[in-house]
Amino acid sequence: MLQLHDRLGQARGTRAINHKHVLLSIMIKGDTQASLARRTGLAQSTVSNIVRELHTAGVVPNGRNGQTSPAGRRTTVCLPATRHVAVGVHLGFNQATVVARRVDRPVAETQSEHVGSGANRGMGEVIPVLKQAIRDAVGKTGLRLEDVISLGVAVPRMVDPRSGKFASPVLPPWSEGDDPSRDLGDWLGVPGALDNDANLGALAEQIYATDGHTEIVVYIKGSTGVGAGLVISNNPIRGRGMAGEIGHLVLDPDGAVCRCGGRGCLETMIGADALVRQARDALSGSAVDVPHSLASLIEKAQAGDVVCERVVRDAGRVLGQALAQVCNLLNPDLIVVGGQLGVAQGMILEPCRESLTRYALRGAVGTQSGFTLKPSSMNQLSEAQGALVLGLTSLRRTDDTQEPDRE
Repeated sequence: MLQLHDRLGQARGTRAINHKHVLLSIMIKGDTQASLARRTGLAQSTVSNIVRELHTAGVVPNGRNGQTSPAGRRTTVCLPATRHVAVGVHLGFNQATVVARRVDRPVAETQSEHVGSGANRGMGEVIPVLKQAIRDAVGKTGLRLEDVISLGVAVPRMVDPRSGKFASPVLPPWSEGDDPSRDLGDWLGVPGALDNDANLGALAEQIYATDGHTEIVVYIKGSTGVGAGLVISNNPIRGRGMAGEIGHLVLDPDGAVCRCGGRGCLETMIGADALVRQARDALSGSAVDVPHSLASLIEKAQAGDVVCERVVRDAGRVLGQALAQVCNLLNPDLIVVGGQLGVAQGMILEPCRESLTRYALRGAVGTQSGFTLKPSSMNQLSEAQGALVLGLTSLRRTDDTQEPDRE
């Protein structure tokens, strides 16, 4: 089996860094040479030469059946069998998801574990639970913890891309100094990387759920809070950690006070707590079971509860009003609605489209615009899959001494 340790270590000089960059991109997703060039930002001729050299060195195979050939860019460049596995963790407020995938296998062969507790339980309690989930997910790949080479962690909070740490001020349930990527990475013996979960959801959707030509992707993660991830020309847009905080767009200046200190933020209107409160208030005093979480609210709405259905559909309309401003500003090709709100699918998307049609420019969202609004196709694994990509991408920066050639 192929061993990659030497090629994933320190890279010095443009040539070595470019080789490492292409190799990591293949590990993220086996792809055509043209797509690898697009994803890495390298010239197609550079990628072609690197693939040829990797083949000569026995790092990538040569042949048919979805593998690479020196002459063609339409065949898929992939890895031969190797004992290396990448791990991604989505640590939410109330639950968590772990994914693990052998880097020589396609994304469809990703293994996952769901954890029914999240950051609200505190780091001391949730980290041991995540460790067991990682053991179980890696075990499903047929490999061992010793074979893990990368770790990424997605969290529903703002992360400063310059430091890879929580952006200040650090909001509950986290405290100053918390870093789940460090805690889990030290345990695994690999570098850990941390980023906002909506950013990583957008990254996963761009890589795994589009044809690679989609220029602007917006991913909406609607669960306890509401966030947006932006990917433009294959590059996540993070700003200084605050980009995509759609949940804190002010839609009602006289509305409820938000946990961010603002008033009338989108999150105060369609965040999980707000939606559950609306349903519980409407059902107060009735004999029916009232929803206790966003998941149960959506489940009851899908089962025909008229109150819960109204709350969910109204949330879609409000979300559409906010997204109309995003469409007028960014003119995205694709908006994906994920998180727990994405589970509601048509119940959210239909009223959302109505609001988009009403409030956004026709050229941005009309039938001839090329715009698409859809639910996530990744079975609520987008954020964890994006975290897995983050972990592999972070290996590119390990001890590298200069940026790759982008000519």
